[in-house]
Amino acid sequence: MSLLINLRNVSKDYGGTVKALESVNLEIDKGEFVFIVGPSGAGKSTLIKLLYREEVPSKGQVVVLGKDLAKLRRREVPYLRRRIGVVFQDFKLLEEKTVWENVSFALEVTGTPNREIRKRVSQVLTLVGLKDRRDAFPNELSGGEQQRIAIARALARNPDILLADEPSGNLDPKTSLEIFSLLERANMYGTTVVVATHAQEMVNLFKKRVIELRNGTVVRDERRGAYSS
Repeated sequence: MSLLINLRNVSKDYGGTVKALESVNLEIDKGEFVFIVGPSGAGKSTLIKLLYREEVPSKGQVVVLGKDLAKLRRREVPYLRRRIGVVFQDFKLLEEKTVWENVSFALEVTGTPNREIRKRVSQVLTLVGLKDRRDAFPNELSGGEQQRIAIARALARNPDILLADEPSGNLDPKTSLEIFSLLERANMYGTTVVVATHAQEMVNLFKKRVIELRNGTVVRDERRGAYSS
Protein backbone atom coordinates (compact mmCIF):
# COMPACT_ATOMS: atom_id res chain seq x y z
CA MET A 1 0.00 0.00 0.00
CA SER A 2 1.14 3.57 -0.63
CA LEU A 3 0.74 6.31 1.96
CA LEU A 4 -1.67 9.05 0.82
CA ILE A 5 -2.20 10.97 4.07
CA ASN A 6 0.40 11.50 6.79
CA LEU A 7 -0.02 13.80 9.80
CA ARG A 8 3.02 14.23 12.04
CA ASN A 9 2.60 15.87 15.45
CA VAL A 10 -0.13 18.13 14.08
CA SER A 11 -1.69 20.77 16.31
CA LYS A 12 -4.18 23.44 15.31
CA ASP A 13 -5.35 26.36 17.38
CA TYR A 14 -7.46 29.37 16.52
CA GLY A 15 -6.35 32.76 17.74
CA GLY A 16 -3.80 31.14 19.97
CA THR A 17 -6.47 30.20 22.51
CA VAL A 18 -8.87 27.58 21.11
CA LYS A 19 -7.08 24.26 20.62
CA ALA A 20 -8.84 22.21 17.93
CA LEU A 21 -6.17 19.51 17.48
CA GLU A 22 -3.14 18.60 19.56
CA SER A 23 -0.20 16.34 18.63
CA VAL A 24 -2.12 14.24 16.09
CA ASN A 25 -0.20 11.49 14.31
CA LEU A 26 -2.08 9.69 11.57
CA GLU A 27 -1.36 7.61 8.46
CA ILE A 28 -3.93 6.62 5.83
CA ASP A 29 -2.99 4.35 2.94
CA LYS A 30 -4.32 4.26 -0.60
CA GLY A 31 -7.64 2.42 -0.80
CA GLU A 32 -8.63 2.74 2.86
CA PHE A 33 -12.07 3.72 4.18
CA VAL A 34 -11.74 5.60 7.48
CA PHE A 35 -14.36 6.95 9.87
CA ILE A 36 -13.37 9.91 12.07
CA VAL A 37 -15.63 9.90 15.14
CA GLY A 38 -15.92 11.77 18.41
CA PRO A 39 -18.17 14.27 20.21
CA SER A 40 -18.92 17.75 18.91
CA GLY A 41 -15.86 19.95 19.30
CA ALA A 42 -13.46 17.00 19.19
CA GLY A 43 -11.69 18.35 16.10
CA LYS A 44 -13.23 16.22 13.34
CA SER A 45 -14.11 19.07 10.96
CA THR A 46 -10.76 20.78 11.57
CA LEU A 47 -8.99 17.56 10.62
CA ILE A 48 -10.97 17.30 7.38
CA LYS A 49 -10.22 20.96 6.56
CA LEU A 50 -6.49 20.37 7.04
CA LEU A 51 -6.60 17.54 4.49
CA TYR A 52 -7.81 19.76 1.64
CA ARG A 53 -5.91 22.81 2.87
CA GLU A 54 -8.85 24.89 3.94
CA GLU A 55 -6.75 25.25 7.09
CA VAL A 56 -3.02 24.82 7.77
CA PRO A 57 -1.56 23.39 10.99
CA SER A 58 -0.27 25.60 13.77
CA LYS A 59 2.41 23.00 14.42
CA GLY A 60 3.49 19.78 12.74
CA GLN A 61 3.26 18.56 9.17
CA VAL A 62 0.31 17.54 6.97
CA VAL A 63 1.41 15.57 3.90
CA VAL A 64 -1.30 14.65 1.39
CA LEU A 65 -0.59 12.99 -1.96
CA GLY A 66 3.11 13.54 -1.34
CA LYS A 67 2.72 17.29 -0.77
CA ASP A 68 3.53 19.15 2.45
CA LEU A 69 0.37 21.28 2.46
CA ALA A 70 1.80 24.12 4.55
CA LYS A 71 4.48 24.64 1.91
CA LEU A 72 2.12 24.75 -1.08
CA ARG A 73 2.00 28.04 -2.93
CA ARG A 74 -1.44 29.53 -3.32
CA ARG A 75 -1.48 28.80 -7.06
CA GLU A 76 -0.72 25.13 -6.36
CA VAL A 77 -3.74 24.58 -4.10
CA PRO A 78 -6.32 24.20 -6.93
CA TYR A 79 -4.18 21.44 -8.49
CA LEU A 80 -4.15 19.56 -5.19
CA ARG A 81 -7.93 19.92 -4.87
CA ARG A 82 -8.48 18.44 -8.32
CA ARG A 83 -7.33 15.16 -6.80
CA ILE A 84 -9.51 15.48 -3.69
CA GLY A 85 -13.31 15.32 -3.69
CA VAL A 86 -15.12 16.96 -0.76
CA VAL A 87 -18.70 16.34 0.41
CA PHE A 88 -20.31 18.67 2.95
CA GLN A 89 -23.29 18.35 5.28
CA ASP A 90 -25.07 21.26 3.57
CA PHE A 91 -24.37 19.98 0.01
CA LYS A 92 -23.11 23.34 -1.36
CA LEU A 93 -24.88 22.88 -4.71
CA LEU A 94 -25.32 25.83 -7.07
CA GLU A 95 -29.04 26.62 -6.83
CA GLU A 96 -29.28 28.23 -10.28
CA LYS A 97 -27.78 25.21 -12.05
CA THR A 98 -29.41 21.88 -12.90
CA VAL A 99 -28.16 18.55 -11.59
CA TRP A 100 -26.19 17.99 -14.79
CA GLU A 101 -24.73 21.50 -14.70
CA ASN A 102 -23.73 21.20 -11.05
CA VAL A 103 -21.70 18.09 -11.76
CA SER A 104 -20.30 19.22 -15.11
CA PHE A 105 -19.19 22.58 -13.65
CA ALA A 106 -16.58 20.79 -11.53
CA LEU A 107 -15.01 19.56 -14.77
CA GLU A 108 -15.50 22.69 -16.85
CA VAL A 109 -13.43 24.83 -14.47
CA THR A 110 -10.44 22.53 -15.00
CA GLY A 111 -10.66 22.72 -18.80
CA THR A 112 -11.88 19.16 -19.35
CA PRO A 113 -12.92 18.54 -23.00
CA ASN A 114 -16.69 18.49 -23.61
CA ARG A 115 -16.72 14.88 -24.77
CA GLU A 116 -15.01 13.78 -21.56
CA ILE A 117 -17.37 15.93 -19.48
CA ARG A 118 -20.43 14.26 -21.03
CA LYS A 119 -18.95 10.83 -20.42
CA ARG A 120 -17.93 11.46 -16.81
CA VAL A 121 -21.16 13.24 -15.78
CA SER A 122 -23.23 10.42 -17.24
CA GLN A 123 -21.12 7.85 -15.40
CA VAL A 124 -21.34 9.47 -11.97
CA LEU A 125 -25.05 10.29 -12.23
CA THR A 126 -25.65 6.64 -13.10
CA LEU A 127 -23.49 5.62 -10.14
CA VAL A 128 -25.61 7.65 -7.69
CA GLY A 129 -28.87 6.59 -9.38
CA LEU A 130 -30.00 10.06 -10.47
CA LYS A 131 -29.43 10.19 -14.21
CA ASP A 132 -33.18 10.63 -14.69
CA ARG A 133 -33.07 13.84 -12.60
CA ARG A 134 -30.37 15.48 -14.73
CA ASP A 135 -32.54 18.50 -15.60
CA ALA A 136 -33.87 19.12 -12.08
CA PHE A 137 -32.72 22.03 -9.94
CA PRO A 138 -31.50 21.50 -6.35
CA ASN A 139 -34.68 22.95 -4.81
CA GLU A 140 -36.66 20.25 -6.64
CA LEU A 141 -34.69 17.46 -4.95
CA SER A 142 -34.96 15.84 -1.54
CA GLY A 143 -32.08 16.21 0.92
CA GLY A 144 -30.89 12.71 0.12
CA GLU A 145 -30.96 13.40 -3.60
CA GLN A 146 -29.01 16.63 -3.12
CA GLN A 147 -26.34 14.78 -1.16
CA ARG A 148 -26.12 12.10 -3.86
CA ILE A 149 -25.56 14.86 -6.43
CA ALA A 150 -22.88 16.36 -4.18
CA ILE A 151 -21.18 12.95 -4.10
CA ALA A 152 -21.46 12.67 -7.88
CA ARG A 153 -19.84 16.08 -8.23
CA ALA A 154 -17.04 15.08 -5.87
CA LEU A 155 -16.40 11.90 -7.86
CA ALA A 156 -16.58 13.48 -11.30
CA ARG A 157 -12.85 14.18 -11.46
CA ASN A 158 -11.87 10.64 -10.40
CA PRO A 159 -10.28 11.88 -7.16
CA ASP A 160 -7.62 9.92 -5.32
CA ILE A 161 -9.24 10.92 -2.02
CA LEU A 162 -12.88 11.58 -1.09
CA LEU A 163 -13.45 13.58 2.12
CA ALA A 164 -16.90 13.81 3.70
CA ASP A 165 -17.78 16.01 6.67
CA GLU A 166 -21.03 14.83 8.33
CA PRO A 167 -22.51 13.71 4.96
CA SER A 168 -25.69 12.37 6.59
CA GLY A 169 -26.08 15.01 9.31
CA ASN A 170 -29.55 16.17 8.21
CA LEU A 171 -30.83 12.92 6.71
CA ASP A 172 -33.12 10.15 7.97
CA PRO A 173 -31.69 6.65 8.67
CA LYS A 174 -32.81 5.09 5.37
CA THR A 175 -31.32 7.92 3.33
CA SER A 176 -28.17 7.89 5.46
CA LEU A 177 -27.70 4.21 4.61
CA GLU A 178 -27.97 5.06 0.91
CA ILE A 179 -25.33 7.78 1.26
CA PHE A 180 -22.86 5.59 3.15
CA SER A 181 -23.43 2.76 0.67
CA LEU A 182 -22.47 5.18 -2.12
CA LEU A 183 -19.31 6.16 -0.28
CA GLU A 184 -18.47 2.48 0.16
CA ARG A 185 -19.04 1.88 -3.55
CA ALA A 186 -16.67 4.73 -4.41
CA ASN A 187 -14.12 3.10 -2.12
CA MET A 188 -14.57 -0.24 -3.89
CA TYR A 189 -13.68 1.50 -7.17
CA GLY A 190 -10.37 2.54 -5.62
CA THR A 191 -11.00 5.95 -4.05
CA THR A 192 -9.62 6.47 -0.55
CA VAL A 193 -12.50 7.65 1.66
CA VAL A 194 -12.30 9.62 4.92
CA VAL A 195 -15.61 10.42 6.67
CA ALA A 196 -16.14 12.57 9.78
CA THR A 197 -19.46 11.52 11.26
CA HIS A 198 -21.77 11.29 14.29
CA ALA A 199 -23.77 8.50 12.58
CA GLN A 200 -23.22 5.80 15.18
CA GLU A 201 -25.45 3.22 13.46
CA MET A 202 -23.64 3.63 10.14
CA VAL A 203 -20.19 3.28 11.69
CA ASN A 204 -21.27 0.13 13.52
CA LEU A 205 -22.89 -1.31 10.41
CA PHE A 206 -20.06 -0.75 7.92
CA LYS A 207 -17.21 -1.87 10.20
CA LYS A 208 -14.38 0.16 8.68
CA ARG A 209 -11.29 1.63 10.30
CA VAL A 210 -12.37 3.98 13.11
CA ILE A 211 -10.27 6.85 14.47
CA GLU A 212 -11.72 8.52 17.55
CA LEU A 213 -10.90 12.09 18.55
CA ARG A 214 -11.45 13.59 21.98
CA ASN A 215 -10.42 17.13 22.87
CA GLY A 216 -8.34 17.31 19.71
CA THR A 217 -6.30 14.17 20.30
CA VAL A 218 -6.51 10.66 18.84
CA VAL A 219 -7.64 8.31 21.61
CA ARG A 220 -8.40 5.23 19.49
CA ASP A 221 -7.51 3.80 16.08
CA GLU A 222 -9.11 0.44 15.28
CA ARG A 223 -9.39 -1.70 12.17
CA ARG A 224 -13.00 -2.80 11.63
CA GLY A 225 -13.96 -0.71 14.63
CA ALA A 226 -17.25 0.43 16.14
CA TYR A 227 -18.43 3.94 16.97
CA SER A 228 -17.42 3.53 20.61
CA SER A 229 -14.99 1.09 22.21
